[in-house]
Amino acid sequence: MRIPVIDFHCDVLSKMRENVGISFLDDPKLDVTYDRMRQGEVQLQCFAIYLSERWGIPRYEYILDQIDAFKSRVMTTAEGMRWLRWKEDAAELEQAIQGSVQALKSARQLPWGLLSVEGADGFEGSLFYVKMCYELGVRFLGITWNYANWAADGVLEKRNGGFTEKGRKLIQLSNEIGLLLDVSHLSQAGFWELTERTVRPFIASHSNAKSICPHPRNLTDEQIRAIIAMDGRIGMTFVPWFVREGGEGPVRPEELLPHIEHFCTLGGENNLMIGSDFDGIDSWIQGLEHPGRYPEFAELLCKHYSEELVRKWFSGNALSYLNSHLPEKGAC
Repeated sequence: MRIPVIDFHCDVLSKMRENVGISFLDDPKLDVTYDRMRQGEVQLQCFAIYLSERWGIPRYEYILDQIDAFKSRVMTTAEGMRWLRWKEDAAELEQAIQGSVQALKSARQLPWGLLSVEGADGFEGSLFYVKMCYELGVRFLGITWNYANWAADGVLEKRNGGFTEKGRKLIQLSNEIGLLLDVSHLSQAGFWELTERTVRPFIASHSNAKSICPHPRNLTDEQIRAIIAMDGRIGMTFVPWFVREGGEGPVRPEELLPHIEHFCTLGGENNLMIGSDFDGIDSWIQGLEHPGRYPEFAELLCKHYSEELVRKWFSGNALSYLNSHLPEKGAC
């Protein structure tokens, strides 16, 4: 079954920064490639800008390197891709999705890319750098990776602190300019502080349900309910150890079903989307190793849920969020 897909998280760009010889077209070193996006009907891929700990002290130039890789090596691939930044872009994408999945295969309808930053570390504490990245087309910001930075504590920071004073100014700036925030790596204390300070609903781009798999990066029921209450979004992720505790042995796509069912039981059928974390993992769900496997995953889900629901989770819920919260053109 071929259903259009929006994926809210992959780590292609950090791999491309580390290896300038990687081709986005079809390089086997990547999970997400242009060819596999086409194969899996991925109409929009969100590319995260991640600064690896291997690179030493985080620097702003590492963010700019990856924006450049996105513009010069991803957007120019094969027939090309389109850069989604505005409400009118999302509206055009929605028309293609609602029209026909075959539109993606047409030379007239190219897939789209979207930029996020995973962890504010590389902004070096500068709100000016944050604003500049927004003006360069970044639309989502994951405030932390797993540990503390200048803005807040990450989910693995033992002290479980919230936001710093400068981090609170980051929230205020993001609210003002329309930079959308992502809590997938944020501490519990930071999560709850953000619910009080944000004026825009946030997302958890790549997290599953902690009640099903008790990994620190997964969301508690209380967090899930809070995201649902604000009409935010949660990206179901394919990290094996976020699906089954330990993630040892072959993890299969069927093991995502309890997470989906749990989100729905809590009222989240209109809030669930996909955040694969492809290229950010070194082991994979058997049968979901890359975007080309989405049609098989859709067939599996349609054995348990209506096609209407599966379409929501694959693209509809993400689209409605983008249509509501992306800026109008020229708003930068």
